[in-house]
Amino acid sequence: MGEPVTKERILKAVAELPDDVTLDEAIEKLCFLAKVERGLQQANAGQTVTHDEVKERLLG
Repeated sequence: MGEPVTKERILKAVAELPDDVTLDEAIEKLCFLAKVERGLQQANAGQTVTHDEVKERLLG
């Protein structure tokens, strides 16, 4: 399914967190990073939905 987030990118994201970060905040940041990576992989694979399709799905 594409290249996973590398250890180096994970460590960089953690290093950029403030010193007083909580464990929950750190996990949230890493989950966000993983979701962005997955979205980029899907977009690169052509697995996208148009704005109009999203509106139709939401407003139904």
